[in-house]
Amino acid sequence: MTAHPISETVASLMPRAKAELSELVAFRSVADPAQFPKSECEAAADWVADALRAEDFQDVALLDTPDGTRSVYGFLPGPAGAPTVLLYAHYDVQPPLDESAWLSPPFELTERDGRWYGRGSADCKGGFIMHLLALRALKADGGVPVSVKVIVEGSEEQGTGGLERYAEAHPELLAADTIVIGDTGNFRVGLPTVTATLRGMTMLRVTLDTLEGNLHSGQFGGAAPDALAAMIQLLASLRAEDGTTTVDGLATDTEWDGLQYPEADFRKDAKVLDGVGLIGTGTVADRIWARPAVTVIGIDCPPVVGATPSVQASARAQISLRVPPGQDAAEATGLLTAHLKAHAPWGSRVAVEQVGQGQPFRADTSSPAYTSMARAMEAAYPGEKMQTSGMGGSIPLCNTLAALYPEAEILLIGLSEPEAQIHAVNESVSPEELERLSLAEALFLRNYAESKRA
Repeated sequence: MTAHPISETVASLMPRAKAELSELVAFRSVADPAQFPKSECEAAADWVADALRAEDFQDVALLDTPDGTRSVYGFLPGPAGAPTVLLYAHYDVQPPLDESAWLSPPFELTERDGRWYGRGSADCKGGFIMHLLALRALKADGGVPVSVKVIVEGSEEQGTGGLERYAEAHPELLAADTIVIGDTGNFRVGLPTVTATLRGMTMLRVTLDTLEGNLHSGQFGGAAPDALAAMIQLLASLRAEDGTTTVDGLATDTEWDGLQYPEADFRKDAKVLDGVGLIGTGTVADRIWARPAVTVIGIDCPPVVGATPSVQASARAQISLRVPPGQDAAEATGLLTAHLKAHAPWGSRVAVEQVGQGQPFRADTSSPAYTSMARAMEAAYPGEKMQTSGMGGSIPLCNTLAALYPEAEILLIGLSEPEAQIHAVNESVSPEELERLSLAEALFLRNYAESKRA
């Protein structure tokens, strides 16, 4: 760690950061009332609001967004004439998936092998703690040199667009000179990274019907159109034999010209089993940052236990399509919908429902804010220079903010490096990364304020 005096302040605050992250992780704040009580998200939002009030934030508010969730807002005034920086994180989390596969309870922060495990520890409750830690360090080391707005979203993982629509209806609320999105991550632990691009996404739910009701497979199988078999065939049409996404009319040959991702490193990070090949063509960076990728994220079908010898009358699936920069998410949605209807076998009846959508994003890495962040990261990570990378995930709010505030600079940093295993079982955060990135953010705010005074 750098010998910069504020680094000692950040280090001294780490035990408190761990205790607070433990409290925040304990909320089962999955923004889907079909899986977890809405009260869990509400309690998490209240916790975030109380944390902001404790740091002397003004105008702290629980914002009821159009998708039925709450985002938390607060404003910390800075010196007269100082620029305003918006800090973003989200408190909602992905469901824990198979809780029995976790080595420790998913909603109980647990230290193991030098990391802190728990759902949301990196994505993105840890991001909010990172913001708090940076601000506390500055307050203890001479004061926060900028005005700060904080917005903590309650439904980012669901992709339902509540905060985007709220911001569009209240455009003055989140206006800022620069915006730090604390929801991405370093390319690798110890390698300071800002994310230059994000893939957008579209989420579709497809229902396929072939019969008025299930039939006995012995009496009717072989001639009666099986909806589950039709769905399997339809979903298979979305990939070529090598695994490349194949949606009619959607380009799949874009190349990534920045930081590369060695295949051996990717296999290790993704925990690909020995002997199993990667899918698609081109470099790994091409495939995960510059090209579309379709994933079947859910399918309704009879479970193996209790299955009956029946021809299925209906089947349903949920499909995610990641959309790279340079492509329009709405256009991709239309192409995917048309593909699904065109490729349904045997004249099956297909209905498609859109359940989420967000545009891809590309940052301006030549902006003054990036220069300030580069200096800050080099101080927080001695011997390392800031890298820029892409990210295959989506943060739909970025494009909304870019459209609302075209003069604002947007930077993306965070705790979700590969070892964090976000969205999977045994998600974790590196406390060393939390400490270094909190220091980097604090130094960035100081550098940025100085650059605006120059």
